[in-house]
Amino acid sequence: MSKSRFTKLYCISLGIPFLLLIFPLFSLGNRATPVVLGMPFSVFWVILWIIITFLIVLGLYRIDPDKDEREVN
Repeated sequence: MSKSRFTKLYCISLGIPFLLLIFPLFSLGNRATPVVLGMPFSVFWVILWIIITFLIVLGLYRIDPDKDEREVN
């Protein structure tokens, strides 16, 4: 995978969770009911997207074209 294609994938895949956690898209999950795992849905919404973002970063790390390069000083 080329560096520019990876950069575009990185920006898009991390931009979507970011947008879902800020106004106005947060209003999709901003509800007090239903209660999920004992938490209001809005709290569950934030925790869910934090976990999804972590999994996206993990996947991006695995396909990063520069992770195996070593710096030469």
